[in-house]
Amino acid sequence: MTTSKASADRFELMETFVRIVDAGSLSAAAAQLGTTQPTVSRRLQALERSLGVRLLRRSTHSMTLTEDGQRCLERARELLANWHAFEADLRGAGDEPEGTLRVIAPHAFGQQQLVAPLAEYLARYPRVNVEWLLHDRRPDFIAEGIDCAIQVGQVDDQAAVAIKLAEVPRIVVAAPSLVAHLAPVQTPEDLARLPWLALRPYYRTELALTAVDDGREARVAIVPRLSTDSLYALRTAAVTGVGAAIASAWLVADDIAHGRLVHIAPRWRAAPLPVYLVYPQARFYPARLRRFLDVIRANAISAFMPQARSG
Repeated sequence: MTTSKASADRFELMETFVRIVDAGSLSAAAAQLGTTQPTVSRRLQALERSLGVRLLRRSTHSMTLTEDGQRCLERARELLANWHAFEADLRGAGDEPEGTLRVIAPHAFGQQQLVAPLAEYLARYPRVNVEWLLHDRRPDFIAEGIDCAIQVGQVDDQAAVAIKLAEVPRIVVAAPSLVAHLAPVQTPEDLARLPWLALRPYYRTELALTAVDDGREARVAIVPRLSTDSLYALRTAAVTGVGAAIASAWLVADDIAHGRLVHIAPRWRAAPLPVYLVYPQARFYPARLRRFLDVIRANAISAFMPQARSG
């Protein structure tokens, strides 16, 4: 067997192995690849013989990666991604994007603000499919086979490229029924009188606020009636009058406009949250990723920073 033929075969074997893991079984991988289960099984065995290690433990009802299999999966994803990106680069920047793009987005943004840019991208590039995965955790790009992520908060992955898209304003809101019988809420000290909701990833027992006009800073201790890690649960609880909350301005803009929430202490705001587009460093990027980056960057301001009206 020639060296070039052997290399081509190894790429096919690696692609089959990755498909087996992603599909969850040999039969599902075979269906996706348009071949038979025995063929997929032979390819897996050939790859294991070539590498001299066992990659999967299989029983009648389950399939798990061995320690060597986990290492092989990470490297196989990386090698295949680099190869496909290299091919795309050689075909030129104007080549039609194709294939599957895997994106991780935060739950709230991914369900609402980013759907319109995503739809625009899919309409513009009909040969691309997108796996739209909603997680608030940091992605492991190589192990999970993720092409890029939209991330809220600072990026601490030194091996990733991070492009800042916007800063999301955050304001203090409450239901009209909650503040109707209280003196006007103007200062941080006034806020301490209210029952509170906490958004655990960003604040729990203390509010950190900055004056809009002169940049003064203030901290207010709170005892939350309800703590949650869900932005939507926070908004719903605020609308029903459970407590006041610090929320992203885009999320509550419509509630403020229709009187379901009131923007209180408007001269004070929490620090805005940075939003980044993050993807692993590589020498080559496939056209489907480059075009997606372009679409998201072009829509960043309208997606992340709609104007919220004060109540």
